[in-house]
Amino acid sequence: MRILMLSWEYPPFMVGGLGKHVAELLPELAAVGDDDIHLVTPVPTGEAGVESAGGFTVHRIAVAGYPEGDFYQRAVYTNDILYSACLEINTRYGPFELVHTHDWLTSFAAISYKHECKTPLLATIHATERGRGRGSLGSEMAYRVNDGEWRLAFESWRVICCTQYMLHELVDYLQTPEDKIDVIPNGVDPRPFQALDSVEINSLRARYAYPEEKLVFFVGRLVAEKGAEVLLRAAPTVLQRMPNVRFVIAGRGPESSYLERVIDELELREHVTLAGFISDDDRNKLFKATDCAVFPSLYEPFGIVALEAMAAQVPVVVSEVGGLREVVQHAETGITIYPNSPESCAWGILHTLQHPEWAAIRVANAYKQVVSVFNWRTIAEQTRSVYQRIAVERSTTDW
Repeated sequence: MRILMLSWEYPPFMVGGLGKHVAELLPELAAVGDDDIHLVTPVPTGEAGVESAGGFTVHRIAVAGYPEGDFYQRAVYTNDILYSACLEINTRYGPFELVHTHDWLTSFAAISYKHECKTPLLATIHATERGRGRGSLGSEMAYRVNDGEWRLAFESWRVICCTQYMLHELVDYLQTPEDKIDVIPNGVDPRPFQALDSVEINSLRARYAYPEEKLVFFVGRLVAEKGAEVLLRAAPTVLQRMPNVRFVIAGRGPESSYLERVIDELELREHVTLAGFISDDDRNKLFKATDCAVFPSLYEPFGIVALEAMAAQVPVVVSEVGGLREVVQHAETGITIYPNSPESCAWGILHTLQHPEWAAIRVANAYKQVVSVFNWRTIAEQTRSVYQRIAVERSTTDW
């Protein structure tokens, strides 16, 4: 099959988990079939071009001169440029039998292409705006994004999401028929963790913690929904029971200044480091150096960082919320805690640090899940099955 794929993010231009998902799925899709896949993704001026890598083609489309306005207007403007690029790519490399887009961010171009070229549309929806607002839409832009998500689900032949939790969001928030949805989890590649040098791991750990300290690690966007504040407010209780604990919070986002104030309010300067942005390599080393990885999210469609910690063979503590409930099984592959509860978060951390023998059993169980369930080859095969299903259905349907 010839497949046209659209993604707002692709390395090295990454914001969240969407770009990582696409980057890790594409090589495996190329490996499991003989499909001709072309990815279209926007980039800043000067970075445009076409490249072949791992059995697929990446078209980086230059976008500049954004109009004044909010992010939604920027997305619409970008999609106009992507749509024109898709038509040119279709002329040169097509026709394509399927267009596959990730989230609403590139949906306008994908939907326009669908109608112009009479091509079935597949959407992978990674999260919803109403879900991020925990059931509410708090601004005019949020309403517009929600409308974009609804239209994408409506226009799609089929929709992929990553968890049963997300399936119910699509049904409840976007009125997507349940029989139109395929649940395919995200994946993780454990090999980068296995290749790390122990000397470099210990060297990086020494930058953040003394040898006698236990290291508790959080990495993610510093936005309210990721729950970094919950971890900070759990820290005093943890330190009261175990004074030699160092907390490292890595990432950047609009909550960073507020978290600085919380650290001062709780007098945690000697025990907490806001590390800011860290590279993927340093993040992987910190996972390997960590005694406990904590992700106390308030909303999480899946929880890829928890999966990465499991692949690094680190004990995890996560909120029992959203997709995290499906990724981490309490007392089997990690510890789950009550959402938005510093007391529960502190309990989970202390239980993990004070009972390393139990934590080790959970780590081993979690790694088995990584290898058997959350591997990209299996996920690529499941995705390709959706491609083939659409192709068969399309062949027996009048447009």
